[in-house]
Amino acid sequence: MNRFRRAVSVIIFLEVIIMIALNIIYITKYKHEGRYYRVEAERVVRLLESDDNYLDDPANVDVTGYNRVIRVSIFNPDEICNNDYVVEKVKGRLYRIEYKASNDNNAFVLMNIGMASGLILTIAVFIYIGAKVIAPFDKMSSMTEELAKGNLTTPIKEEKNRFFGKFLWGMDMLRETLEDSKLKNLEYQKEKKTMLLSLSHDIKTPLSAIKLYSKALSEGIYDTEEKKNEAITGILNKTEEIRGYIDEIYNLSRDEFMEFEIHVSEYYLRDVMEGITAYYKDKLSVLHTEFDIEDYDNVLLHCDKDRLVEALQNLMENAIKYGDGKKIAISFSEEEDCRLITVSNTGSSLDENEINNIFDSFYRGSNTDNIKGNGLGLYIVKQLMTRMDGDVFAHIANDIFNITLVVRKA
Repeated sequence: MNRFRRAVSVIIFLEVIIMIALNIIYITKYKHEGRYYRVEAERVVRLLESDDNYLDDPANVDVTGYNRVIRVSIFNPDEICNNDYVVEKVKGRLYRIEYKASNDNNAFVLMNIGMASGLILTIAVFIYIGAKVIAPFDKMSSMTEELAKGNLTTPIKEEKNRFFGKFLWGMDMLRETLEDSKLKNLEYQKEKKTMLLSLSHDIKTPLSAIKLYSKALSEGIYDTEEKKNEAITGILNKTEEIRGYIDEIYNLSRDEFMEFEIHVSEYYLRDVMEGITAYYKDKLSVLHTEFDIEDYDNVLLHCDKDRLVEALQNLMENAIKYGDGKKIAISFSEEEDCRLITVSNTGSSLDENEINNIFDSFYRGSNTDNIKGNGLGLYIVKQLMTRMDGDVFAHIANDIFNITLVVRKA
């Protein structure tokens, strides 16, 4: 967008320079032709002076060879003349020399009107292109960047744009598809973890059998070699069964549950908060939820800006889903060499005994009935903050749920 503005400024500047140059050329080279009638009037005066026959009857002066002079007569102040004229004195008598007015002034005005109209049209075209083409395209470039970063929660606003309307609609459809795929993947991961828990439970059965066989052997319950061998065979079989469960657990848990790519650098707090502020002010105004952001010092943070924004987005979405919709606030505080960012929402219905569990994967509190979710939002926040050498904690006070990100300062 800045390059487009610079290009527009250069083009408009060149057009203004051309307008000024043409005006200077006109004034210096052609403007004097507007007074060409004076040259012809002097010629008439010399003709009158050279021939006394013209003095008494100046109408005999042949004006066909003149470009401007159209008539010569003895000056009579009472005579009405519809043409432009000059009065010259020749041998004591006044003569009226009539001439055609030059149209150069009109041409000069028309030239400037034409150039000014062209300049205005150029500016209007550039404004239209900037508003309808360049600005939406610039906006779309940030959208694709956000999608590439994995930010799928922010919807793409629809616009009635004749150039990019369908494209923006398609981009939002792509975002929804990616978000749906992400949710399905999380469901798959949840099922995989459930399977692991199920297999862990299934191991208990052969373990119990092994324990019984071992106890019977140690207490000498089996009095024949045949029964002892059967017990030993049972133990070996149950051992192989456990080995099979372990192999299955290993195959399921071999891959990382979730991948978190972190690139820690130094960013100002304002860089993190600007996007959060702009988006959630609009969203919460539509939901009629009061949104308050405390004033803050623009300190330098040691973090991954995009991941910190993602963590804040997860906290904001949780506040919207599980609060009472009356008020959400973001406040700031200091603790040693860390900046604390707290997201608060009114209407907390979570049992305080559950706070220690809310950061576990797939854990959903007692306040999540009939609310869609997968129990991973706060787990992701915990993982992100830990990898940024920070932390996150929560507490409830006076029916207000507070969750705080601990971010190290640079």
